Amino acid sequence: MSFFRALLSGRSVRLATFLAIVALTLHGCAGLFGGDPVRVNVAGIEPIDSQGLEMRFNVKLRVQNPNDSAVSFNGVSLDLELNGKPFASGVSDQVGTVPRYGETVVNVPLTVPAFAAVRQAFAFAGATQSGQIPYILRGKLAGGLTGTTRFVDQGSLSLPSAGMALP
Repeated sequence: MSFFRALLSGRSVRLATFLAIVALTLHGCAGLFGGDPVRVNVAGIEPIDSQGLEMRFNVKLRVQNPNDSAVSFNGVSLDLELNGKPFASGVSDQVGTVPRYGETVVNVPLTVPAFAAVRQAFAFAGATQSGQIPYILRGKLAGGLTGTTRFVDQGSLSLPSAGMALP
């Protein structure tokens, strides 16, 4: 009986080890071999048709892959914070691949709810002294063989000077 128990526990350990290796491999080969995270920057913002009081924009993201293997994706999700508060979000079912040591531009429609716009208008009034508004853009490239790739871009937006009108 103890031999049978030892066989089962050894088998369980081998099975658990095998499953862990498979999960790590499928979750992202770049992470196993010291790969670098993808770099994501906003390449452009264009207004698009909106409904009601919300505002909508098409955000163009430049995704750079500094690794030796391509990154495939089958969906994109974005969340934008301004002044430490949620401001806008968006999703896209765009499918693509960022080539090895290459880049691609991804389009994501971003929605700004009416209440978020009003809240930020009051925050902008308080930020006019510093002229800077901190932002954090969080997102993910979903799916593909390497699993979900998350990214963060943060910095400060400069407000127009007091003599200029806001667009």
